[in-house]
Amino acid sequence: MSLTSTDRIEKKIVLRAPRARVWRALADAEQFGAWFGVDLKGASFRPGSRVRGRITAPGYEHLSLEVVVERMEPERRLSWRWHPYAVDPKVDYSSEPTTLVEFELQDAPEGTLLTVVESGFDRIPAARRAEAWRMNDQGWSAQMQNIERHVARSA
Repeated sequence: MSLTSTDRIEKKIVLRAPRARVWRALADAEQFGAWFGVDLKGASFRPGSRVRGRITAPGYEHLSLEVVVERMEPERRLSWRWHPYAVDPKVDYSSEPTTLVEFELQDAPEGTLLTVVESGFDRIPAARRAEAWRMNDQGWSAQMQNIERHVARSA
């Protein structure tokens, strides 16, 4: 099945760090929170787990991140589902479909190729679909820079 460009966001970056280091930055919830901008102290990612934490990014501190972990293949793939751009505290997003976020790691000559794909936007209610896609597209661009800085600092 071919996905349209409105249904999916894909970002790639080569991180100058070994695959094991990048995996820890993704799969260790506290490390993930440090670069992603969410307080996940005491949390852990496990398939089937629901992980929730307060967002620490300036201007978004009134919001929480909540993900349901789907798959974890050590040093290869981590995926979860969430409600994209669920930022209005007056809206209950729980009845909406979720998008799937997949992080994939591959070896690269300079380190590790990280690919992030978020898919399923075409199922999000039309009234907020374009804005959720636009904001998450920008967000993933910023998060790729954040993880790049994080793994460089703590390599």
